[in-house]
Amino acid sequence: MHILLVEDDPLIAQGLLAGLQLQGFTLDHMAHAAAAEQALQLGHFDAVILDLGLPDEDGLELLTRLRNQGKDLPVLILSARDSVVQRVAGLQAGADDYLLKPFDLRELAARLHSLLRRSGGRSTNLIEHHGLSFNPTTREVTLHGQTVALSRREQALLGALLQNPGHILSAEQLQDSLYGLGDGVESNAINVHIYNLRRKLGSEVVKTVRGLGYRMGVPREST
Repeated sequence: MHILLVEDDPLIAQGLLAGLQLQGFTLDHMAHAAAAEQALQLGHFDAVILDLGLPDEDGLELLTRLRNQGKDLPVLILSARDSVVQRVAGLQAGADDYLLKPFDLRELAARLHSLLRRSGGRSTNLIEHHGLSFNPTTREVTLHGQTVALSRREQALLGALLQNPGHILSAEQLQDSLYGLGDGVESNAINVHIYNLRRKLGSEVVKTVRGLGYRMGVPREST
């Protein structure tokens, strides 16, 4: 799951990057509203963590503009503004959740999973698909009741496809979900992870849509 972190405090940002990456999230960090808006235009994100006290613009102004542009991805405000009036203003501007600083990293991760679960139309964390089950919180994968060991990148790839059932995701979108917007990713990296998923879960688990990208297929049948 690819998260855009918009936070100008370097210590908080470093802690969030390290902590959430250990829990399976892929993060890109921007310290300014303008950079965040550009990143959202360039990349594919599943959710945004938004600080309000940004150097170049109030975070609420950025949020309001994004909603007016039709961007409907989940946004969690992370702020020290603790009055009821300020929290209500954040939610009315279009935020999906509001967490006060200081915060517990476990609660933040749980809230992100909740936002992603609701945006995917699910009532539980568990994503099930033709005998394949994936829990984004524990990152456990089972196929017909049997645990399947996947690497962190393979888990991220599977999660991106399962979060968007029936949708075609381009190679660029999948690359964002696995690696973020940074450079240095080998050109065949996505193909390698897709090959490994097919080897472990069945040759039809990831379908190639020629010229467009990839979508979720059907995993190997029970034997």
